[in-house]
Amino acid sequence: IFLPSPSPITTMVDMETQYHPPSPLEDSVLGSPLCADDDFMGGMEQLQDISQSISDDALSSFGVPKYQSSSNGSDGSTVLDALTPASSPSSVVYGVVASQEELSSSSTSLNLECRVCSDRASGYHYGVHACEGCKGFFRRTIRLKLEYDKCERRCKIQKKNRNKCQYCRFQKCLSVGMSHNAIRFGRMPQSEKLKLKAEMVTVDKEVENPQLADQKTLAKHIYEAYLKNFNMNKAKARSILMGKTNTAPFVIHDMETLQLAEQTLVAKMVGSVGAMKDKEVEVRIFHCCQCTSVETVTELTEFAKSVPGFSNLDLNDQVTLLKYGVYEAIFAMLASSMNKDGLLVAYGSGFITREFLKSLRRPFSDMMEPKFQFAMKFNALELDDSDLALFVAAIICCGDRPGLVNVAHIEAMQESIVQILQLHLLANHPDDTFLFPRLLQKLADLRQLVTEHAQLVQEIKKTEDTSLHPLLQEIYRDMY
Repeated sequence: IFLPSPSPITTMVDMETQYHPPSPLEDSVLGSPLCADDDFMGGMEQLQDISQSISDDALSSFGVPKYQSSSNGSDGSTVLDALTPASSPSSVVYGVVASQEELSSSSTSLNLECRVCSDRASGYHYGVHACEGCKGFFRRTIRLKLEYDKCERRCKIQKKNRNKCQYCRFQKCLSVGMSHNAIRFGRMPQSEKLKLKAEMVTVDKEVENPQLADQKTLAKHIYEAYLKNFNMNKAKARSILMGKTNTAPFVIHDMETLQLAEQTLVAKMVGSVGAMKDKEVEVRIFHCCQCTSVETVTELTEFAKSVPGFSNLDLNDQVTLLKYGVYEAIFAMLASSMNKDGLLVAYGSGFITREFLKSLRRPFSDMMEPKFQFAMKFNALELDDSDLALFVAAIICCGDRPGLVNVAHIEAMQESIVQILQLHLLANHPDDTFLFPRLLQKLADLRQLVTEHAQLVQEIKKTEDTSLHPLLQEIYRDMY
């Protein structure tokens, strides 16, 4: 079912309509560190057909209810891969939280396997659990700066053959996360020991209960979609903010550094400054915030399609969920790029200070400060990207949005995701039993933040010499 007079946001989930917005930003892409590459508009014009991300059988096993969509969805049935990248929290056990009795009755010595060769690990070495042999091998390779003859066979490293191919063994060390910078002195923290014991106690239960394995697979699937669809994630952002990258971001703290950034950072990304160069700085920054927002909305749309069951919804419901959910998700993810002093811009190549943003004239100076205040509290929860992926999915699949057609189905989807989020947090943060209720409180905070933001944008639209991107106009229209 297609909406009459398709709106920009409808087009982003519509598999047939092609949208070519007469964007007021199109010919005047501003050279500013906040502005993303305008090639993202191609994604809006060439969206592929919506298809099921998993089969009906898989949906049933995830606890997501079947739904016969009235939209012209594809009948594709793609098998869901059990994705386990080296960076993913693959060791987290979902669905079971071991009791204190089970933890205390488990072996006091953790019989953990070496991440490299599967021999018995002697401890936590260079960032991973490893045996004495692989610890010594990695230490010698790093200290002596040894270089091994390249091997293309991708040898499988096991205890019995680990000494046969030194090149593949070293590559395996790197792939599982061994690093000289990850040396840790002292005993294993109690929280990590509890987490590892919980994994050992619950592994048999997971085998006995296939639903637990399905929950873990769904969490991995959503996490992979999160990493795939968003240019910036928390791991990247925190690495830049903590100075762990080769190149530090260019700091924008006054008008002079802003103008320099417009000539350097942005010139490389988008070329010409365009017609906006004669506008005052506040209008230029507001314009670039729109560019970034439109790109993130596009990323969120693709991410939403990867959430099991979303693409099977009535098209009107897909549009409604995105309309009311994207800004809550944007501000939740934006917190990852913020600290108390400012935020990353231009994919992390720039950093604009909080004080500079506060120095802008009103109402523009009121735009970012509430986001900083929220971010400081949200970042205190210490979520990682696997947590955020499920949280963003729960935001999008929210059953209380105005105007939904199939409320019961969407509420069931949300309940399934929230349940997995709760179990994931208990397993991923075993020493913070109140993290889940505190995170749920942030949903209410985000809704209030978006309401105030929408009101401010409408004020700027009425009183300032600027315009809104058509996609954002559609989102803001009748929002609250």
